[in-house]
Amino acid sequence: MKLLVVGLGNPGDEYAGTRHNAGFMVLDAFAEASNTVFDVNRRYGAIAEVRLKNRQLILLKPYTYMNLSGNAVRYWMQKERISLQNLLIVVDDLALPFGTLRLKPKGSDAGHNGLKSIQAALGTEEYSRLRFGIGSDFRKGVQIDFVLSRFSVEEQLALPVRIGFAIEMVKSFCLQGVEATMNCYNNK
Repeated sequence: MKLLVVGLGNPGDEYAGTRHNAGFMVLDAFAEASNTVFDVNRRYGAIAEVRLKNRQLILLKPYTYMNLSGNAVRYWMQKERISLQNLLIVVDDLALPFGTLRLKPKGSDAGHNGLKSIQAALGTEEYSRLRFGIGSDFRKGVQIDFVLSRFSVEEQLALPVRIGFAIEMVKSFCLQGVEATMNCYNNK
């Protein structure tokens, strides 16, 4: 069985370590823990492949920038013949406090441009997403500056634990499915 796990973010050194790149951070840590590296010269992004029991995971970090993430997701789903139920998007979320993780089987884009692009490209909201809380500690009118900012020192210290927890949720999704993973992890 093949699954596509997509971490949303923006390519380039100027975006590395920013809140908006939480999806990239989770996939980078997952690949490192799996002793694999991303091939950065693939169409629409960087790809790493991981075996997890009898599952083949294709990890994708789109290089299309956030607003065009749907192009990369659609391409790799079609190329690898991956169904919607085997797609997981790892995305930053302003509506959740820092480090809070929530898995959802479907939902609106909630104003997130990456999810909006994916929804438009796939023609549906019915795909799973792992929401990584980045907090919302910003003044009105500076949301863009906030999501493109780096995590605070305190948050940086907590990031490895929260990213590790996100990796466990990704693995559970791939092995047990969305419902079992939600029941096990969403309230922790």
